[in-house]
Amino acid sequence: MKNTILSAKGLCKSFAHNGGQLHILSHIDFELYEGDFTVIMGASGSGKSTLLYALSGMDRATAGQVLYNGEDLVTMKEKALAKLRHTDFGFIFQQMYLVSNLSLFENIAVSGYLNKERTASEVRQRTGQLLEQMGLTHIKTHLPSQVSGGEQQRCAIARAVVNTPKLLFADEPTGALNRKNTTDVLNLLTGLNHSGQSILMVTHDLRAALRATRILYIEDGKIIGELPLPPYSPNEEQSRETQVNAWLASMKW
Repeated sequence: MKNTILSAKGLCKSFAHNGGQLHILSHIDFELYEGDFTVIMGASGSGKSTLLYALSGMDRATAGQVLYNGEDLVTMKEKALAKLRHTDFGFIFQQMYLVSNLSLFENIAVSGYLNKERTASEVRQRTGQLLEQMGLTHIKTHLPSQVSGGEQQRCAIARAVVNTPKLLFADEPTGALNRKNTTDVLNLLTGLNHSGQSILMVTHDLRAALRATRILYIEDGKIIGELPLPPYSPNEEQSRETQVNAWLASMKW
Protein backbone atom coordinates (compact mmCIF):
# COMPACT_ATOMS: atom_id res chain seq x y z
CA MET A 1 0.00 0.00 0.00
CA LYS A 2 1.54 3.30 -1.10
CA ASN A 3 1.61 6.32 1.19
CA THR A 4 -0.06 9.49 -0.08
CA ILE A 5 2.30 12.47 -0.04
CA LEU A 6 -0.11 15.06 -1.47
CA SER A 7 -3.74 15.03 -2.59
CA ALA A 8 -6.15 17.24 -4.50
CA LYS A 9 -9.87 17.36 -3.76
CA GLY A 10 -12.34 19.22 -5.96
CA LEU A 11 -9.52 21.39 -7.28
CA CYS A 12 -10.65 24.24 -9.57
CA LYS A 13 -8.83 27.15 -11.17
CA SER A 14 -10.43 29.91 -13.20
CA PHE A 15 -9.56 33.38 -14.43
CA ALA A 16 -11.62 36.44 -15.25
CA HIS A 17 -11.90 36.67 -19.03
CA ASN A 18 -13.99 39.02 -21.19
CA GLY A 19 -16.44 39.71 -18.41
CA GLY A 20 -16.81 36.03 -17.52
CA GLN A 21 -14.79 33.16 -16.08
CA LEU A 22 -12.32 31.01 -17.99
CA HIS A 23 -12.16 27.60 -16.29
CA ILE A 24 -8.70 25.99 -16.50
CA LEU A 25 -9.04 23.20 -13.90
CA SER A 26 -12.38 21.56 -13.14
CA HIS A 27 -13.00 19.58 -9.92
CA ILE A 28 -9.81 17.53 -9.98
CA ASP A 29 -9.42 14.71 -7.45
CA PHE A 30 -6.30 12.56 -7.24
CA GLU A 31 -3.43 11.53 -5.00
CA LEU A 32 0.33 11.65 -5.38
CA TYR A 33 2.17 8.72 -3.83
CA GLU A 34 5.45 8.65 -1.99
CA GLY A 35 8.30 7.40 -4.16
CA ASP A 36 6.38 7.69 -7.43
CA PHE A 37 7.57 9.42 -10.58
CA THR A 38 4.26 10.89 -11.72
CA VAL A 39 4.03 12.56 -15.12
CA ILE A 40 1.21 14.80 -16.31
CA MET A 41 0.63 14.93 -20.06
CA GLY A 42 -1.93 16.65 -22.28
CA ALA A 43 -2.28 18.97 -25.24
CA SER A 44 -1.17 22.61 -25.05
CA GLY A 45 -3.73 24.58 -23.05
CA SER A 46 -5.12 21.49 -21.32
CA GLY A 47 -4.19 22.81 -17.86
CA LYS A 48 -1.22 20.60 -17.01
CA SER A 49 1.16 23.39 -15.93
CA THR A 50 -1.64 25.20 -14.11
CA LEU A 51 -2.28 21.98 -12.19
CA LEU A 52 1.38 21.64 -11.24
CA TYR A 53 1.53 25.24 -9.97
CA ALA A 54 -1.70 24.81 -7.99
CA LEU A 55 -0.45 21.58 -6.40
CA SER A 56 2.90 23.10 -5.46
CA GLY A 57 1.47 26.28 -3.93
CA MET A 58 3.14 28.42 -6.58
CA ASP A 59 -0.36 29.50 -7.58
CA ARG A 60 -3.59 29.42 -5.59
CA ALA A 61 -6.53 27.34 -6.72
CA THR A 62 -9.91 29.05 -7.02
CA ALA A 63 -11.69 26.27 -5.12
CA GLY A 64 -11.03 22.86 -3.63
CA GLN A 65 -8.16 21.61 -1.51
CA VAL A 66 -4.51 20.65 -1.87
CA LEU A 67 -3.62 18.62 1.21
CA TYR A 68 -0.06 18.09 2.39
CA ASN A 69 0.74 16.81 5.87
CA GLY A 70 -2.86 17.50 6.86
CA GLU A 71 -2.70 21.15 5.82
CA ASP A 72 -4.49 22.83 2.92
CA LEU A 73 -2.15 24.78 0.64
CA VAL A 74 -5.12 26.67 -0.84
CA THR A 75 -5.82 28.44 2.47
CA MET A 76 -2.28 28.43 3.86
CA LYS A 77 -0.77 31.86 4.58
CA GLU A 78 1.92 33.06 2.18
CA LYS A 79 4.69 33.00 4.79
CA ALA A 80 3.96 29.36 5.62
CA LEU A 81 3.79 28.49 1.91
CA ALA A 82 7.15 30.16 1.30
CA LYS A 83 8.72 28.12 4.10
CA LEU A 84 7.21 24.92 2.72
CA ARG A 85 8.69 25.65 -0.72
CA HIS A 86 12.11 26.07 0.88
CA THR A 87 12.00 22.96 3.04
CA ASP A 88 9.72 20.27 1.60
CA PHE A 89 9.37 21.12 -2.10
CA GLY A 90 11.91 21.45 -4.89
CA PHE A 91 11.32 23.05 -8.31
CA ILE A 92 12.80 22.59 -11.77
CA PHE A 93 11.62 24.64 -14.75
CA GLN A 94 12.21 24.70 -18.49
CA GLN A 95 14.11 27.95 -18.01
CA MET A 96 16.78 27.41 -15.38
CA TYR A 97 16.52 30.80 -13.61
CA LEU A 98 20.09 30.61 -12.38
CA VAL A 99 21.54 33.80 -10.90
CA SER A 100 23.82 35.12 -13.65
CA ASN A 101 26.53 36.62 -11.41
CA LEU A 102 26.84 33.57 -9.12
CA SER A 103 28.94 30.50 -9.86
CA LEU A 104 27.31 27.10 -10.24
CA PHE A 105 28.45 26.23 -6.71
CA GLU A 106 26.92 29.45 -5.35
CA ASN A 107 23.65 28.97 -7.26
CA ILE A 108 23.18 25.61 -5.56
CA ALA A 109 24.42 26.61 -2.12
CA VAL A 110 22.33 29.77 -1.82
CA SER A 111 19.12 27.69 -1.57
CA GLY A 112 20.67 25.73 1.26
CA TYR A 113 21.67 28.91 3.08
CA LEU A 114 18.13 30.32 2.73
CA ASN A 115 16.66 27.15 4.23
CA LYS A 116 18.59 27.69 7.47
CA GLU A 117 18.12 24.06 8.54
CA ARG A 118 21.78 23.17 7.89
CA THR A 119 24.92 24.91 9.01
CA ALA A 120 26.97 26.73 6.36
CA SER A 121 29.53 23.92 6.50
CA GLU A 122 26.82 21.29 5.96
CA VAL A 123 25.40 23.26 3.01
CA ARG A 124 28.84 23.45 1.38
CA GLN A 125 29.36 19.72 1.90
CA ARG A 126 25.93 18.90 0.44
CA THR A 127 26.58 21.23 -2.51
CA GLY A 128 29.88 19.52 -3.21
CA GLN A 129 28.23 16.11 -3.16
CA LEU A 130 25.56 17.25 -5.62
CA LEU A 131 28.10 18.84 -7.96
CA GLU A 132 29.88 15.49 -8.11
CA GLN A 133 26.61 13.59 -8.61
CA MET A 134 25.61 15.93 -11.45
CA GLY A 135 29.05 15.79 -13.09
CA LEU A 136 29.71 19.49 -12.52
CA THR A 137 32.64 19.54 -10.10
CA HIS A 138 35.13 20.59 -12.79
CA ILE A 139 33.10 23.71 -13.64
CA LYS A 140 31.75 24.60 -10.20
CA THR A 141 33.35 28.06 -10.28
CA HIS A 142 31.96 28.89 -13.74
CA LEU A 143 29.12 31.35 -14.24
CA PRO A 144 25.93 30.08 -15.93
CA SER A 145 26.84 31.96 -19.11
CA GLN A 146 30.08 29.96 -19.32
CA VAL A 147 28.46 26.51 -19.45
CA SER A 148 26.06 24.65 -21.74
CA GLY A 149 22.27 24.50 -21.40
CA GLY A 150 22.47 20.93 -20.21
CA GLU A 151 25.01 21.85 -17.54
CA GLN A 152 22.80 24.73 -16.46
CA GLN A 153 19.83 22.38 -16.09
CA ARG A 154 21.91 19.89 -14.09
CA CYS A 155 22.85 22.77 -11.80
CA ALA A 156 19.17 23.70 -11.50
CA ILE A 157 18.35 20.10 -10.51
CA ALA A 158 21.06 20.20 -7.85
CA ARG A 159 19.66 23.49 -6.55
CA ALA A 160 16.17 21.94 -6.43
CA VAL A 161 17.30 18.99 -4.30
CA VAL A 162 19.95 20.65 -2.12
CA ASN A 163 17.48 20.79 0.79
CA THR A 164 16.46 17.13 0.29
CA PRO A 165 12.83 17.93 -0.62
CA LYS A 166 10.10 15.40 0.00
CA LEU A 167 8.50 16.27 -3.35
CA LEU A 168 10.18 17.51 -6.53
CA PHE A 169 8.10 19.45 -9.07
CA ALA A 170 9.37 19.70 -12.66
CA ASP A 171 7.73 21.77 -15.41
CA GLU A 172 9.01 20.74 -18.87
CA PRO A 173 12.59 20.34 -17.55
CA THR A 174 13.88 19.02 -20.90
CA GLY A 175 11.90 21.38 -23.13
CA ALA A 176 14.87 23.57 -24.05
CA LEU A 177 17.50 20.83 -24.31
CA ASN A 178 18.95 18.83 -27.18
CA ARG A 179 18.73 15.03 -27.28
CA LYS A 180 21.96 14.29 -25.41
CA ASN A 181 21.29 16.83 -22.67
CA THR A 182 17.71 15.59 -22.41
CA THR A 183 18.96 12.05 -21.83
CA ASP A 184 21.48 13.24 -19.22
CA VAL A 185 18.81 15.15 -17.31
CA LEU A 186 16.30 12.29 -17.49
CA ASN A 187 18.93 9.86 -16.25
CA LEU A 188 19.55 12.12 -13.26
CA LEU A 189 15.85 12.43 -12.47
CA THR A 190 15.37 8.67 -12.86
CA GLY A 191 18.30 8.04 -10.55
CA LEU A 192 16.81 10.38 -7.95
CA ASN A 193 13.49 8.55 -8.19
CA HIS A 194 15.12 5.13 -7.88
CA SER A 195 16.72 6.47 -4.70
CA GLY A 196 13.27 7.29 -3.30
CA GLN A 197 12.67 10.84 -4.50
CA SER A 198 8.99 11.60 -5.19
CA ILE A 199 8.63 13.52 -8.47
CA LEU A 200 5.74 15.24 -10.23
CA MET A 201 6.63 16.31 -13.77
CA VAL A 202 4.72 18.03 -16.56
CA THR A 203 5.97 17.19 -20.04
CA HIS A 204 4.97 16.95 -23.69
CA ASP A 205 8.06 14.81 -24.45
CA LEU A 206 7.49 11.08 -24.89
CA ARG A 207 11.12 10.35 -23.93
CA ALA A 208 10.52 12.05 -20.59
CA ALA A 209 7.17 10.34 -20.05
CA LEU A 210 8.82 6.92 -20.42
CA ARG A 211 10.63 7.51 -17.12
CA ALA A 212 7.35 7.70 -15.18
CA THR A 213 5.90 5.11 -12.84
CA ARG A 214 2.52 6.72 -13.45
CA ILE A 215 1.20 8.92 -16.25
CA LEU A 216 -1.88 11.10 -15.88
CA TYR A 217 -3.58 12.59 -18.93
CA ILE A 218 -5.40 15.90 -18.63
CA GLU A 219 -7.89 17.32 -21.11
CA ASP A 220 -9.92 20.53 -20.73
CA GLY A 221 -8.88 20.81 -17.10
CA LYS A 222 -9.89 17.26 -16.14
CA ILE A 223 -7.84 14.11 -15.61
CA ILE A 224 -9.33 11.63 -18.08
CA GLY A 225 -6.81 8.78 -17.96
CA GLU A 226 -4.11 7.10 -15.89
CA LEU A 227 -1.39 4.61 -16.83
CA PRO A 228 0.60 2.87 -14.07
CA LEU A 229 4.07 1.63 -15.04
CA PRO A 230 6.86 -0.34 -13.32
CA PRO A 231 10.07 1.51 -12.47
CA TYR A 232 12.02 2.50 -15.58
CA SER A 233 14.67 0.16 -16.98
CA PRO A 234 16.60 1.02 -20.17
CA ASN A 235 16.53 -2.66 -21.13
CA GLU A 236 12.75 -2.49 -21.47
CA GLU A 237 12.50 0.91 -23.14
CA GLN A 238 11.25 -0.34 -26.51
CA SER A 239 8.33 -2.31 -25.09
CA ARG A 240 7.60 0.53 -22.68
CA GLU A 241 7.50 3.03 -25.54
CA THR A 242 5.08 0.81 -27.46
CA GLN A 243 2.80 0.57 -24.41
CA VAL A 244 2.87 4.31 -23.70
CA ASN A 245 2.34 5.23 -27.34
CA ALA A 246 -0.70 2.95 -27.54
CA TRP A 247 -2.15 4.44 -24.37
CA LEU A 248 -1.54 8.02 -25.54
CA ALA A 249 -3.25 7.18 -28.85
CA SER A 250 -6.28 6.00 -26.86
CA MET A 251 -6.23 9.41 -25.13
CA LYS A 252 -6.25 11.06 -28.60
CA TRP A 253 -2.83 12.66 -27.87
